[in-house]
Amino acid sequence: MTPSTTVRSPLRLYGRDDELATLEKLLALLRRGDGGALVLAAPPGLGRTALLRAAAEAHRDRGPVLYATAAPAERAVPCSGLGALLGVGPAGASPAAPHTGITPAALARRLREFADGGPLLVCVDDAHAWDAASRAALAFAARGPGTGSRIAFLLSVADGTAFAGLPTLHLAPLDEGAASVLLDRLTAGTEGLDPVVRAEILREAGGNPGLLAGISGRLTPYQLAGRTPLPWPLTGGEAVLAAHAEGIDDLPDRTRTLLLLAAAAQEHEPEGAGADALLLLRAGTRGGLPRAFLDRALSDGTGTGGMLQRAGSRVHFGHRLAARAVLHHAPWARRSAAHELLATLLTESGDRSGPEDVPARDVPGLPDAPDARTARITAATPALPLAALVQRACAASGPDAALAAGLEAAAVAPFAHAARSAALARAALLSSGPALRAARFAAAAEQARLAGDPPLARSLLARTGPRTADTAPAPVDSATTPDVPATDPAPGLAPYVHGMLALRSGPVADAHEILLAAAALLAPHDHRRALDALLGAAEAAWAAGDALGYLDALKRLARTPAGEGLEHYRAGMSAVLEGRTAEGHIRLRRCLALAGDPGDPAALLRAGVAALALGDIAAACRAGTRALAAVRTAGPEALLPQALEHLAYAELRAGRHAGARAHALEGLHAARRTGQPNSSARLHAVLALAASVEGPAEVCAAHEEAALSGAGPHGLVQAATLATWARARADLAAGRPGQAAARLAPLVKAGPGRGHFATRMLAVPCWVEAAVLSGREPGESRELHAAVDEFASWAARAADPGAPAQLARCRALLASASEADAQYAEALAHHERAGGDFEQARTRLLYGQWLRRRRRTREARGPLRDALVGFQRCSARVWADRAAGELRAAGEPAGAGTGPAGDPLAMLTPQQQRIARCVAEGATNREVALRLSLSPRTVDHHLRNVFAALAIRSRTELARLLSP
Repeated sequence: MTPSTTVRSPLRLYGRDDELATLEKLLALLRRGDGGALVLAAPPGLGRTALLRAAAEAHRDRGPVLYATAAPAERAVPCSGLGALLGVGPAGASPAAPHTGITPAALARRLREFADGGPLLVCVDDAHAWDAASRAALAFAARGPGTGSRIAFLLSVADGTAFAGLPTLHLAPLDEGAASVLLDRLTAGTEGLDPVVRAEILREAGGNPGLLAGISGRLTPYQLAGRTPLPWPLTGGEAVLAAHAEGIDDLPDRTRTLLLLAAAAQEHEPEGAGADALLLLRAGTRGGLPRAFLDRALSDGTGTGGMLQRAGSRVHFGHRLAARAVLHHAPWARRSAAHELLATLLTESGDRSGPEDVPARDVPGLPDAPDARTARITAATPALPLAALVQRACAASGPDAALAAGLEAAAVAPFAHAARSAALARAALLSSGPALRAARFAAAAEQARLAGDPPLARSLLARTGPRTADTAPAPVDSATTPDVPATDPAPGLAPYVHGMLALRSGPVADAHEILLAAAALLAPHDHRRALDALLGAAEAAWAAGDALGYLDALKRLARTPAGEGLEHYRAGMSAVLEGRTAEGHIRLRRCLALAGDPGDPAALLRAGVAALALGDIAAACRAGTRALAAVRTAGPEALLPQALEHLAYAELRAGRHAGARAHALEGLHAARRTGQPNSSARLHAVLALAASVEGPAEVCAAHEEAALSGAGPHGLVQAATLATWARARADLAAGRPGQAAARLAPLVKAGPGRGHFATRMLAVPCWVEAAVLSGREPGESRELHAAVDEFASWAARAADPGAPAQLARCRALLASASEADAQYAEALAHHERAGGDFEQARTRLLYGQWLRRRRRTREARGPLRDALVGFQRCSARVWADRAAGELRAAGEPAGAGTGPAGDPLAMLTPQQQRIARCVAEGATNREVALRLSLSPRTVDHHLRNVFAALAIRSRTELARLLSP
């Protein structure tokens, strides 16, 4: 323990602004003469010492500082902590030395004497490690300062229990932003930090600055730059783990044994799952621990020094690093024996014997490990449970070909993908050849991806290293080295996983090229993954709006053996995109008929796509529902966002907007949880489309912005097209056709901003409506007619049930007065056959508007009334308000448009209300006239009457009056 009145300036503290502000407040009160106390509580490595030193440095020029750091070795010496603080011992002189029996009151008096009227800051680092007498005296003295005092106490502890009752500030791990900035500071001067390496370091450190510094300091510049593989596991956290393990040696032997078993039992479990309490009970009994002790320790942590906690049938350590610290601290022989004991228990068939029936080992505590060769032979037996094999692997002291092969063979269904990934990573560690080790790490990465853990998948891929000619492994003699194959055992697997990760979270153009290359490498030896790579490449091209790339990937599929359903899907989609519609529909119907396996969610998702291409929306919804059920039942977790996205889109096309919104919201949460930002962008687009129907406009705008922010950097043309279409449709609902037309024109016209080849046609009816309602320029008529002709050609091929009605509506909007009536009638007849409340209501609304503009107000009321009911039926509130406004303008009251009590516009006529609201939104008279199908002169007349009725004089006053 060392006292000091001079503290060196610490390094800059990252992510601790709030904590530093709290310390500054304590020091400011001290300088005003009001002392106090604050306890900084945090596990090792989180920076409590750095904060303590920062406070001491900040106060040094304002007053005296007493600074002491506890030494665990002196914990048994009575009053050793007080001696260090007040200068007894080798640290040097200070105030009058206390004797070993100093009382708490005497300590407080000595500190006041030392302060000598100045503001004294007392800092004690690791105060929990002081001897009991010193802790008691320090706690008593720290409770005394207050108003009028000139002493402040700042203590750092591992947890707040040692100084309960004092104000305590608990330090949390750094957030990702602060941790990333600190990592940049720690690696400054290197060639650069590879993004995957950065993510792995941040993941491993978990916001712990001490771990960040330790891990980054152990990696070479080439490892930091991603040029050479990372070690597994990452090293450098030994000092932090040692700090976590302080005090373990002081615990009874039976407690240390149970802690070691609990830590070892977590090795075969998913991260954060803890250990099985029954397994620990059996292991403790087998290890000779008293049953009464086990019952107490495993029920509420009694006798474990507060390190174990029970949650249901699971036992957890109080801190995530505690289990690693226990394993790191234990001697290798005891650690290996713990893993062997757990492997034996996990291997026992049926687990029929209860804890009382398990015989105890002859050796007290944990026995020595059995013969390693016997363990390896046993582990290589395929009948062993995967968990037992993982425990055997943890007990291995070096490479073990037989055990690695056993792990690899066992890492299959029905085990969860996360468990398979962990087993394959263990197998990679036991592999001596670099090629086989890399292949197993790549296989582990694939399982981590399927488990919905892309960061772990990338970190495992980082262990495979760059696969270039100059880093290829040298030839070996497989006869003398059976674990080291002469060639790469899995060429293409690592690129395949890279490509699939990029498909969900990176630029899809990159994913397309990577997956094509991976398919070529995989085709000679792994047909299944080669097919998946080509399907992934096709999906990437589709998302990017690259029709030629999509067709190219499908043509490559034809050269790879595939099942009958997949072949029909490939041939059908190729034929449809190449204009051979009839042939394509025959193939796609066969694909739909063959998609009967409920255990193949990918095939069901393809069936849903085929159904949409056929225009069979009901079949698409059924396929989406079955695919979602399959994923929920058997996984993989990584496919859940796609299943929800496909179902939500099919429900949108079916007019089931509420269901689409619910499934898209769930999918958005799943995409965020599984690290799939590309899926998030597409789901935001789906939610924007739902909000463009249901409202409000602000929600639609928020989802559109979120979709575009993700779609732009990653080239998601389909998501961008749908999101833009949704925002334009919301503009139409709000009576802003000019803005809607401006958004949609680039999508439907030829040019660099053209929309997605498969979805841009869906936006053509909205563009035609927006352009007509906004008063198209003379030169635009030719473009509008050309777009409608293209839409007609698409409708003839696409088999979309709603397309004929929308086509007739577009023609009605562009028709002369003598022809429009018949076109609207034709559109409504098509709607009656196709169904769909929303689009039918839109046609009725436009027809009613057209009739009212022709002064046929009595005839207009029927279509407008039906439009209002149709919008209300599908919860299209904004559209219903618009229909209600038109209905009132036609001379019929409409409940959907009645304002609340106290509405300032209640005294106005329906037409005046509509004009007033448009003007309050900032529209000019001409824009209002276009929006409401009136002349600018009529708008001006009504607006003057509005001003007079409301006793206002300007548009600004009107906007202020109607502001929320």
